[in-house]
Amino acid sequence: MSAAFRHDVALFGEMMTMFVAEHPGPLENVFAFQKRTAGAETNVAIGLARLGLRVAWASRLGTDSLGRYLLGEMQREGVDCTQVICDPTQRTGFQFKGRVLDGSDPPVEYHRKGSAASQMTPEDVDAEWLQSARHLHATGVFPAISASARAAAQKTFDVMRAAGRTISFDPNLRPSLWAGPGQMRDAINALAFHADWVLPGLEEGRFLTGEDRPEAIARFYRERGASVVAVKLGPAGAYYDSAEGVGYVSGFPVREVVDTVGAGDGFAVGVVSALLEGRGVLAAVQRGAWIGARAVQVLGDTEGLPTRAELEAAQR
Repeated sequence: MSAAFRHDVALFGEMMTMFVAEHPGPLENVFAFQKRTAGAETNVAIGLARLGLRVAWASRLGTDSLGRYLLGEMQREGVDCTQVICDPTQRTGFQFKGRVLDGSDPPVEYHRKGSAASQMTPEDVDAEWLQSARHLHATGVFPAISASARAAAQKTFDVMRAAGRTISFDPNLRPSLWAGPGQMRDAINALAFHADWVLPGLEEGRFLTGEDRPEAIARFYRERGASVVAVKLGPAGAYYDSAEGVGYVSGFPVREVVDTVGAGDGFAVGVVSALLEGRGVLAAVQRGAWIGARAVQVLGDTEGLPTRAELEAAQR
């Protein structure tokens, strides 16, 4: 990693405490939960830090027990949290997640409206600090949590593009957080069109572009400026389009699907880390597919994210 920068990757976004049901069934009938961390951007931050990248995260938390727990977990993972504001007047968001046994997406109930992170504004973006990173990773979740967070997200793109840094973007659509599908499509694409590496899921890509096939979805973003597009295809793997070429990467075998949440974040960890190491696009997408397959075999969002040692052992 380049010593000219203080950080390899910077991220902005909301982190929540997640309570995962011990047993399957409707959430209202569950009485035991395990406490975990959750957040699209912070899942990626943790994954990149475990691989040895210098990662920095900016956000807002309350000073409640949930906020203290989340801040402690990120610091334990080695993520720079100096730009995380802990505000005693605000509360930390949380969520409940159900258990499923059939490999389907588990039910998730969010309690994040009015949370500390949703109060972030463009004034929370320290341009000098942000430019100390050589790369920005962003998702469509942070701009969805409030209008002021959306403006802050746009500013992070503007700052990094003006500085000549690279940006990766995972649409990570959350329809319940938007006023309507049209607003969501326009806002997400406004960011995606200014990213270097775009990582949509197949259904996300179909919604955002109006195209049906992975090749057409990737071409849509390539024609609008992206240098790398990787379309996630779930168990089937991924399709990529870049100046290095195009192609399909097969999915990795999975013994049992325990929890599908976090698989896309794991994919982003693999692609972003490999590209920042100077590896080719094919190798990057293969790493993303491998980490994504690990992610669906565990209960929480981050338990499947490998350390550098585990990655190297798998490559032998």
